[in-house]
Amino acid sequence: MSLSADTIGIPLKKASDIDILKPLKNLITSRYQTAEQESYVGAINELAKLRTSAVCRTLDYHESSLETIYRYYDQIVALESKIPAAEIQVPFKWKDAFDRGSIFGGRISLTVASLSYEKVCVLYNIAALQSQVAAAQSSDNDEALKLAAKLFQSASGIYNHLKGIVHSSVQQDPTPDLQPDTLAALTDLCVAQAQEVITVKAVNDRMKDAVVAKLCSQCDEMFGDALKHLQRESLKSLWDRDWIPRVAGKQAGYHALAEYYQSRVCNSKKTVGEEIARLRHAVELFKAAQTRYGDVTFFEDHLARAQRALDEAVKDNDFIYHERIPDLKSLGSIGKASVAKPTPVPERFSSSFTDLFESLVPVAVQQALVSYDTRKQEIVTGEIGKLRESTQLLNSILASLNLPAAIEDVGGEKVPQSVHDKSSSVVEAGGLEALDKMITELPELLTRNRELLEECERQLNEERESDNQLRTQFKERWTRTPSDKLTSTFQTNAQKYRKVIETAVSADSTIREKYEAHKEGMELLSSGPENLASSLPSAGANTNSSNPAVQKLKQLMEDVETLKAERDAIECELKSATVDMKDVFLNALSQDGTISEPGISTESLGRVFGPLQKQVKESVERQEGLVKDIQEAHADFCKAATGVGGKREEVLKKLAAAYDNFNELRSNLSEGTKFYNDLTQLLVNFQSKINDFCFARRTEKEELMRDLTQGLANQNVGSAPNPPAHHQEAQSAPKVAPPRPPPPTANPYQGAPQAAAPVVQSPPAQAPPAQAPTAGAPPSYGAPQPGTLPYPINPAGMPAPQGYVYQSYPVYTPMPQGYNPYFQQHQPQQPGGYPGSYPAPPYPQQPYANYPYPPQAQPPQQQWPQH
Repeated sequence: MSLSADTIGIPLKKASDIDILKPLKNLITSRYQTAEQESYVGAINELAKLRTSAVCRTLDYHESSLETIYRYYDQIVALESKIPAAEIQVPFKWKDAFDRGSIFGGRISLTVASLSYEKVCVLYNIAALQSQVAAAQSSDNDEALKLAAKLFQSASGIYNHLKGIVHSSVQQDPTPDLQPDTLAALTDLCVAQAQEVITVKAVNDRMKDAVVAKLCSQCDEMFGDALKHLQRESLKSLWDRDWIPRVAGKQAGYHALAEYYQSRVCNSKKTVGEEIARLRHAVELFKAAQTRYGDVTFFEDHLARAQRALDEAVKDNDFIYHERIPDLKSLGSIGKASVAKPTPVPERFSSSFTDLFESLVPVAVQQALVSYDTRKQEIVTGEIGKLRESTQLLNSILASLNLPAAIEDVGGEKVPQSVHDKSSSVVEAGGLEALDKMITELPELLTRNRELLEECERQLNEERESDNQLRTQFKERWTRTPSDKLTSTFQTNAQKYRKVIETAVSADSTIREKYEAHKEGMELLSSGPENLASSLPSAGANTNSSNPAVQKLKQLMEDVETLKAERDAIECELKSATVDMKDVFLNALSQDGTISEPGISTESLGRVFGPLQKQVKESVERQEGLVKDIQEAHADFCKAATGVGGKREEVLKKLAAAYDNFNELRSNLSEGTKFYNDLTQLLVNFQSKINDFCFARRTEKEELMRDLTQGLANQNVGSAPNPPAHHQEAQSAPKVAPPRPPPPTANPYQGAPQAAAPVVQSPPAQAPPAQAPTAGAPPSYGAPQPGTLPYPINPAGMPAPQGYVYQSYPVYTPMPQGYNPYFQQHQPQQPGGYPGSYPAPPYPQQPYANYPYPPQAQPPQQQWPQH
């Protein structure tokens, strides 16, 4: 026995076709610099096209139409999160979905100049279109039934969501279709129809009678809830004339189906008395459903089956079972199976969403973020610089005093324990061979980056030369935008990358010099502690173990190691401390209309970095007292020291200095390698953008060339001259096939041969590109300057747009902060920022009361009681 779902589709709101291009362009003009405006022209045009397709045209009741409106809604949500909704002063006008107008043609409408109102109306239409697409699905197809159930549940979730946001979004009394009572009725109607579709599928799939009975019973309850809302006096006039009779008929009909399928359960259990009671009730309810619906064919097949089953059951009971027929009120509850529920509104409706305004932030927020990052990097760079400068000074003092080797040297051929540990540490780190390998790799990494940059520059130059050549050839007919106006940002970034590479070359030279200066000592340490004894000059017996100064120095050396470990922890915290200030600045702008960046930044930075700055200050002050104590104890030690040769002490000092430089060089080389790999990834992304740009330009060039050459080929060159007399005489001669014409020559208007698109060079396997670095101060591989660092703290990568639209290629492409790896504090201040940095841009169930026998025929619009 099959069943069909005769569902209701909700009408859509109608929108007026308005111009959103000019207001959005004016908004960007007033808030962004000239260089930024062109970046969003294509995005604004695309948004306008999306709106026209989504809300200004009649949409077919098909899934493809849903994708169209999904994409527009997702763009509104994304745009609203970046620009306060009230700033877009576009008079969005929407008509009420249920108003059928009057004899004078007027319809209820509301105009609100707010993007939030547009979002609410589009979201309403998404739910309405989902219900229309669901209602259009066939009941004979399983996949169609599944889709209908999914869409009705989604629509119910949307209307339920709208109940809570309409008034806050519209800020005035909305049209009747957006009133909370209307939305509540639509929520219940859609979820009831979703349950109905699922029940129809269960009936058609011949599921167990007990399951189907529960599903039908739940339908009865849900349509009862919907009927209560639809019959409210304030809403009854909104609906189409047949809505209330259809819902009332379905409520009685699915109650009847529940009783019928439960009677089948009774039949299988041989409880004939209950079976007869339920069948009698089902027949009565089917007839009531037909009366309410106003159609005698409604549930006609099921009524006939119930009547035949009742006649057979009564006959069997009269002749065989003789069971007493129980009263309806004494029958047990059928139970309910609630399968359909309102679906929460997703963050994104479209599966292929691409934010047209991905990089869009108000210029005030952009400037505030750059200033905040500058202040943050000044703090991070300065504090870590203080720590490292103090640590290097401490290491220098200890090396000059031959500590801790001096207090461990017991004379003879034995290697002091501290030197033994240093040598073991160097060997474990790979020794001089590891440094050699890293130094050898640097030129290869440098060459790779140079080649990538040169390839980018070559593509830009070729594109410009080709455009200039064709502009000269065709003159005023060559109407496309000159390359120089479109590639200025590319050229600027290429120059900045070139300077970064040149600075890196200088720092590599400094590394080489430091390596050569300490190579001998690092080579000794790399030989291992077992071989150091033969390289150290011998010394006489040392009896300093009983010297109190030795014990004090040992304790002070432990304090030194503790101090260094604390500084490593502080430095790690300074590097990892991050705060996302974008939302903070956006909220400040939307609330106050302006951003007090210095106050907001100072408060935030003080909260985050204040405790760390205090720890740095305390650490430096502790070192001053520690150094004083070490020098005093060392003086006492020297007075009592005996048997230590001057040459041996000189070698021990050399080894201590070599160990410190080995660690420093290894750290610098690791950071340098990471820097080059990060730069490679940025240059690969940079090259990819240039490839996209050049491809778009080539496509545009080919189309323009085709138009121009076709135009020339179609030009009228005039009529041919009259042939001379001897040609006319030749006409009487026998005709001979004309010779084959020569092959056509090259098109004289064809431009220069087109270069093949270069292939993006992949980084070698031994140095895969690292993750894009984070913002920070550039490194310095040379000798440390006050307040500077030997490697980047948090270098930042250059963000790449998710897609490319030729007309809207981003003019502003921020360079990465911290990509000058050898930054000195006293460099001249860069415009717009820090030295060496570049500006970055449950469904609630309603109570339901059963009612006795359903009423007889009543007019369609009459109030129907629930049962």
